[in-house]
Amino acid sequence: MSAETPHTKTAPTTTHKPMAKLLGELGELGKASSYVNTYSPSLIFPIERAPTRELMGIKGTPTFMGADLWTAYELSWLTLRGKPEVAIARFIIPCESTHIVESKSFKLYLNSFNASKFESKEQVKECLEKDLTKAVWTGSAPRTGVSVQILLPSEFSQYQTRELEGLSLDRMDLECSVYHPAPDLLSAAFDEQPVKEILKSDLLKSNCLVTGQPDWGSVQISYYGPQIDQPSLLRYLVSFRDHNEFHEPCVERIYNDIWTRCKPVELSVLGCYTRRGGVDISPFRTSKPGPLPSHHRTARQ
Repeated sequence: MSAETPHTKTAPTTTHKPMAKLLGELGELGKASSYVNTYSPSLIFPIERAPTRELMGIKGTPTFMGADLWTAYELSWLTLRGKPEVAIARFIIPCESTHIVESKSFKLYLNSFNASKFESKEQVKECLEKDLTKAVWTGSAPRTGVSVQILLPSEFSQYQTRELEGLSLDRMDLECSVYHPAPDLLSAAFDEQPVKEILKSDLLKSNCLVTGQPDWGSVQISYYGPQIDQPSLLRYLVSFRDHNEFHEPCVERIYNDIWTRCKPVELSVLGCYTRRGGVDISPFRTSKPGPLPSHHRTARQ
């Protein structure tokens, strides 16, 4: 990677910057980049979470907790004798961290391991955890670290394909005409007894904030509270179709809109986006403490 590209610079702080200015900085990330195959943590480009959350009306401590679950299918490095190793890596990035990692820079960073020698997969894991924890807490003392699991080929059978549980909203034949997020589409039965449901859809689509390329995903919504009107919920999810935003804030927007408009007592939202560049991202947001979703992939991932 040439010295002129933004990945080799200190990542800008985006606190309270207008979205137009943030987009101007991120626009550099959509440009062609040289390939670096020797270990280089400077390739990581962190982006602050707060500005996009503030645009959603989320200020201070969010009402949710959770994590961003990343899976990288193209991790490789060299042993001390120069023999290549290949692996699948799973990452858990806490949603309370101050920053996310821009996905293209994440892929470039992973590529930088390709021609570097490491003593063991444990050493690779230590580097990944150290570098990513530092990045997602840029400018702050880390309160919790990024967790990394590395699976070698002998362990690949542990990583099973499984579809999301729940009643599919996609069974309904609806007329849809809104393709930008419209929370006013949401409604719930506030005058009836609360229900507990798990709903899902494979029709989630948004677009990359940097490149405009489509991001395809599935979403699972688990809640207890006033029964959410299912046709309105499906139309709402479809309304993301022309929306430009990163995966993490898209899921936070879905969570926040349902929480605000439908007023559930408990709510969890899991978005499973299909992979691009050998990486898939599954943000999870929930209103109550508990275990994270099992780290599996859907067929489309």
